[in-house]
Amino acid sequence: MMRAELVFVPTPATGHLVSTIEFSKRLLDRCDRFSVTILVMKSLFGVAADQSLPAASHNHIKLIHLPNVNHPANLNNSFEKYLSDFIENHKSLVKETILNQVLPNTCQIAGVVVDMFCTTMIDIAHELEVPSFLFFTSGAAFLGLLLYLPKRYDRVGKVFEKSDSDSIVPSYVNPVPTNVLPGFVFNEDGYVSFANHARRFKETKGIIINTLVELEPHAVHSLFDSVDGSDQSQSWPAVYTVGPLIDTKGENQFRSDYKKIMNWLDDQPPKSVVFLCFGSFGSFNETQLKEMAIGLEQSGQRFLWSVRRHPPEGKIEMPGEYTNYEDFLPEGFLERTKKVGMLCGWAPQVEVLGHRAIGGFVSHCGWNSISESLWYGVPIATWPLYAEQQINAFLMVRDLGLAVQLRLDYRNDDGDFVTADEIERALRRLMDSNSEIRKRVEKMSEICRKAVDDDGGSSFTSFGSLIEVMLASLKSS
Repeated sequence: MMRAELVFVPTPATGHLVSTIEFSKRLLDRCDRFSVTILVMKSLFGVAADQSLPAASHNHIKLIHLPNVNHPANLNNSFEKYLSDFIENHKSLVKETILNQVLPNTCQIAGVVVDMFCTTMIDIAHELEVPSFLFFTSGAAFLGLLLYLPKRYDRVGKVFEKSDSDSIVPSYVNPVPTNVLPGFVFNEDGYVSFANHARRFKETKGIIINTLVELEPHAVHSLFDSVDGSDQSQSWPAVYTVGPLIDTKGENQFRSDYKKIMNWLDDQPPKSVVFLCFGSFGSFNETQLKEMAIGLEQSGQRFLWSVRRHPPEGKIEMPGEYTNYEDFLPEGFLERTKKVGMLCGWAPQVEVLGHRAIGGFVSHCGWNSISESLWYGVPIATWPLYAEQQINAFLMVRDLGLAVQLRLDYRNDDGDFVTADEIERALRRLMDSNSEIRKRVEKMSEICRKAVDDDGGSSFTSFGSLIEVMLASLKSS
């Protein structure tokens, strides 16, 4: 039997592609009527970023790496607008690739699945007369914020000001302080770009979210309210919560530094190590790194610290690796902490979080990192850096009570600075073995695993409903 093809168009960033691949694997494990083609754009961050992208490792998933396209003329004031324009420049290439490389090798296109930045590709689905779906790689609360942006803009006609009072956003339990909103809402180009994406979400046949209803009940039900007609001013597509989408198997064991890191963890007591890791693009200047080292040493905690070299100011590129940690460490730090700490560059985050020695996670609060930490029952101390990470941190601390507040409003592009004393206090709270937050996170770990279980789990059931809709589209075509 020839399979129908689902074509995925993800944002060209590691975190987005990882979630896309894991979703595709789950889909194919559940249904043998489909195969998947993922169209991979070249990263804006150069060859180093492309080399960090994951492989598909599945017989019925094919990655097609698209050729280079022209970058937008300039960055202006908004990276989000720049990225959206960059993706827009791929539109004709994506259509040509589907027509010439996908269609000839399948019985039919079952649908086009687009990322939050890739809504321009919905036009291609319309032209092919196939359904489109939005695959939202962040959480339901942030999706609710994006849906709120165009309605707010139509009402007040301007972007947010940093002096604005707290906002009542339907997908958040508590009023949202202006200082935790994503940076793009203060910028005309960024705000309008995201509002335009959000307007197009309603053109899809369904919105797939990497979350579970038990984690974000308020946010998910606020979206369901829009779907079932409680919000008469809008008509949104059906919502499918299918998370957490986590690749627990990984392929990192083939990297040379994997064994060194895991062997070190094997020698540590259970739940004794705090893991500091800030994602593919997370880095700090050397002044902040030195302060982090002082805070770590003052806290007395065992630690595994993933350290990346900050890109030169004004450069759009991936963080680099240090060849000599003593460039930024306090004198004698390595000698004093050699029995309790380890520094590394790249770290196998999923495998580390799953190790019995890990007791806490200092994180940038990217959605994948939050999902992974909850899956393994490891509490987070929040240190957001960019994108939607500040409002993710707010959600975890204030709305859900599942994280320790280190900072909610830190931004790595405005000269902010976290002191050693702040870090020390947060680490002590994070590693408290009897804290209520730890108990709630461990309980949520159980809930996450039940959600994806085939015995009536909420995400498993939602995934089944999505597959039925996709299959119905095939029958009617």
